[in-house]
Amino acid sequence: MRVPALLLFTAALAGCTVGPDYRPKGAAELGVPTGFSVPAQQTPEDITRWWSNFDDPVLGQLVEQARVANTDVAQAVARLRQAREALVQSRATLLPTLSGSAGYQRNENLRGGGRSFTLPDGTVVDTGGGGTNNFSAGLSASYQVGLFGEIRRTVEASRAQYEASGFDYATVLLTVESEVARNYVLARAYQAQLANARASLGIQDDNLEIAGFRVQAGLVSSVDAEQARAQRAQTAATVPQIEQQYAASVARLGVLTGQAPGALRTALAIAKPIPRGPATVGVGIPADTLRRRPDVRAAERTLAAATAQIGVAKAQLYPALAITGNINTNATSIGDIGNAITGGLFAGLTQAIFNGGRLRSQVRSNEAAADAALASYRGTVLTALEDVENAIVALDTARQRETQFAIAFDAANASAILSRSQYRSGLTDFTTLNQQEAALLSARNGLVQARSDQATALIALYDALGGGWDASVIPQAPDRGATQPSEGETR
Repeated sequence: MRVPALLLFTAALAGCTVGPDYRPKGAAELGVPTGFSVPAQQTPEDITRWWSNFDDPVLGQLVEQARVANTDVAQAVARLRQAREALVQSRATLLPTLSGSAGYQRNENLRGGGRSFTLPDGTVVDTGGGGTNNFSAGLSASYQVGLFGEIRRTVEASRAQYEASGFDYATVLLTVESEVARNYVLARAYQAQLANARASLGIQDDNLEIAGFRVQAGLVSSVDAEQARAQRAQTAATVPQIEQQYAASVARLGVLTGQAPGALRTALAIAKPIPRGPATVGVGIPADTLRRRPDVRAAERTLAAATAQIGVAKAQLYPALAITGNINTNATSIGDIGNAITGGLFAGLTQAIFNGGRLRSQVRSNEAAADAALASYRGTVLTALEDVENAIVALDTARQRETQFAIAFDAANASAILSRSQYRSGLTDFTTLNQQEAALLSARNGLVQARSDQATALIALYDALGGGWDASVIPQAPDRGATQPSEGETR
C-alpha cells in the first residue's frame, strides 16, 4: 500500500501551481477607442486575398508565388517548426522517462582452475577453461513531479511562444505580399513615365524640326532652334534614369518571388496600366483590426509566455520531487534470466535553503520581463491603429490629388496644343511653347505619380488592416519540405 499512497500524495501536491494565471487584456485596458478618428467605413470586409481586388492577374500571380517561394517566408516557416519542436520537448517533461539496458559478460580462467595435460617431453600445459557467462537486463524510470507547477508553466510558456511564432510567420507573409504589390505598382508607374517621356520626345522632335524651318526661313533667330534642342536633350536625359528605376523594381520583384533578379523581365516587358483597386474599403472598427493584425496577436502571445515564466521562476522557491525506479536481473544463461529479479524505488525531495537571493531575483527579473512584454503589447496595438489611420488619410489625399492632376493634365494638354498651333503660325514665341510643353510633361507625370500613390496607399491600408491571411486560425508548423504552414488551432 505504500506505493499507491505515495502516488496519491504526489498527485495531490502536483495540483498546486504557483505564479499568476494569464488573463487576456480587454480593449479598454489597452486604450483602444470604439472608432477611428478619421472617416472610415465601419463594416469590415474579407481581405484575406486583397490583391484580387485590383483585378490584375499578373499582380495576383506574383503575390501567390511570393507566398510560397520567398526566402524570408521560408525562414519564418523554419522558425515556426523550431517553436513546435520546443513545445514537443516541453510536453515530454510531463511524462516519465524510461530506459532499458542489456549486457553480456564472459569470464575465463587464464591460469589455474582449468584443464591441463602433459606433453611427451614431460611439460605440463594449463589450458585455462572453466569460463562463465553472465547475462544482465535492466529497466529504469524517472519522473520529475513538478509539485508547484513549474513543468506545466513551462509547457504553457512554450505553447504561447509557438503560437507567437505562428503569428510572426503571418507578419512576415503580409510584409512580403505588400512589398510585391508596391514594387509591381512602381514598375507599372515607371513604364507610364517612360511612355510619357517618349511621347514628349516625339513632340519635341517635331518642335525642333519646325524651329529649324523657321530659322532657315529667317522668321526667327537660331535661339529657337537651340532652345528646342536643349529641351529635347533634357527630356532624353530622364529616360535612362527611369529605365534604371524600372529595372530595379523588376529585379526586386524577382527576388521577392524567390527567383533571379532578371527572371521577370520578359513577363513584365509589355506595359500595362497601374492597377486600380476598389473605390471603398470596409475598414471596420479598431477591435476588428487588432483581431486581424498578426503582429498584435504575436505580442499578446509573447505577453502570455512571459507571464507563465513568472510561475516557472516562483516554483524554484519551493520543494522539488523526483521519483526513480529500476528493475534488474542477472543470470548465467539466457534461459535463467527471469528467475531472479530485483527492483528499487526512490523518491527524493529537494529544497533550496540558501542561494544568496538568486532565485527571488529570477522571479523579479521575470516579472520585469512580463511588464516589458505588456508595454510592448500596448505599443504594438497603438502602432497598428496609427498605421490604419495614416493609410486611410493617405488614400483619401491620393484620390484628391489624382482628381486635381487629371484637371491639370487636361488643361496643360489643351494649352500645349494651342501653343504649338500658334508657334507654327508665328503668333507666339518658342519660349512660351517650351514652357507649355514642360508643363504638359510635368502634369502627365504628376497624374501617373498620383495614381501610383493611390494604389500604394490602398496596399498600405490592406497591410495595416492585417489583410493577406486567414485571421480566424492560428498557423501551425508544417512538415519538413512543405512551403506553407497548415492553418488550424494549435490546441
